[in-house]
Amino acid sequence: MDEIDRRILNALQMDASQTNAELAATVHVSPPTCLRRVKQLTESGVIQRQVAIVAPEKVGPSLTAIVEISLDVQAAERMAQFESLVADEAAVLQCYRVAPGPDFVLVVQVADMPAYHALAHRVFTSNANVRNVKAYFSTFRSKFETRIAV
Repeated sequence: MDEIDRRILNALQMDASQTNAELAATVHVSPPTCLRRVKQLTESGVIQRQVAIVAPEKVGPSLTAIVEISLDVQAAERMAQFESLVADEAAVLQCYRVAPGPDFVLVVQVADMPAYHALAHRVFTSNANVRNVKAYFSTFRSKFETRIAV
């Protein structure tokens, strides 16, 4: 990855909706070069996908929870089973294996407390391998960023 790739990645992370011509002008390369570079970055997996970031407060009530999960059995297959379980839950936006402390930290977005309660019962408390659940509820989001410095 060279400086041009870095400029492309930084520009796309700020605004992925710009046209190839606009992106090329922003990073000071020709449109064909820009298109080829973006294609290479995508095919190599550096660019995983392009998405629209939605403001949760604009689409209805929302509650963000950061949830710590500790499992009884931490064998590799049991960890993978839990990851598979939460991967199927639309409300789980992010899942991290962490150490030390809990086994997982999840970022969850639900409509309200009853929705969180339903999720917790369906996914956490009904799972025999979940030993402990500790949830923190966001009262204010002062920063949210998806950009990675490159």
